[in-house]
Amino acid sequence: MSGAASRWLEVRVRLVDSAGDSGNLADALIEVGGRAVEEKGGWLVTHLPEPPDPDSFIAALEPRLGAALGAGVIVAWSWCAAEDWAETWKRGLGPRRLTPRLWVTPSWEPAPAEPGDLVIVVDPGMAFGTAEHGTTRGVIRLLDRALVAGERVFDIGSGSAILAVAAALLGASEVTAVEGDPVASEYARENIERNGVGDRVRWIEALADVSMLRALGVADGVVANIESGVLRRLIPGFRDVLAPGRWMILSGVPAEEWELFAHDVVNSGFALVATDADGEWRAGWFTRSA
Repeated sequence: MSGAASRWLEVRVRLVDSAGDSGNLADALIEVGGRAVEEKGGWLVTHLPEPPDPDSFIAALEPRLGAALGAGVIVAWSWCAAEDWAETWKRGLGPRRLTPRLWVTPSWEPAPAEPGDLVIVVDPGMAFGTAEHGTTRGVIRLLDRALVAGERVFDIGSGSAILAVAAALLGASEVTAVEGDPVASEYARENIERNGVGDRVRWIEALADVSMLRALGVADGVVANIESGVLRRLIPGFRDVLAPGRWMILSGVPAEEWELFAHDVVNSGFALVATDADGEWRAGWFTRSA
């Protein structure tokens, strides 16, 4: 195919063993070309541009994912017209006040902001990241409490760059945003420029791992809104880039996993400062222990 995709392949996958590590599954979906993996009702859902040979690609997908994981997977799929997808992610999006001073709104509808308010204008496109999802709202609410003007922040798994933009507007002097999805990168760069924070947000297109985090240097704060299995693997890297007393905000964790997840983070060298609950999702503000 050439030019813009006329339709997208929606792939829904889950592990046969529900106790398995779905973080590895999310990584495997990205490796086969998935965009912005999201958890919905126990399934991981992603979208891919139409492959050159759809029948062969779909037939090989389940065994390919199973071989990569060394575990059984269940795969379901359907087609989504490009026009339908564009309208789907627009539907229901509108201005939303998340904190007493901070709004998030799509570009097609101005927020009724008052003097002194901060407005994040973000269009997600094919990238995950709007204020319509509880994981994103939780991070932004905690970020407004945790961030001190002048701090250096890392946004890992940046998606649409909504959190990187929020950090910059809240006063961060430098934000390093890391995202491995090239489609997300396209939309994120537009969002960064649209909000006038291009001089403070540095975009890196890469899949984050512990060694990559260490190479970034040190930060005053880290935000990461990613599937919980991926977060667990990155915690040692977060610990290494934060000095004692510095903070991180983690989100993407379902309520039923939160107690054990937070316990493991604390045992990894952090203290839990606050938890944000938004429906079935939890976000946590942690500080690096001495």
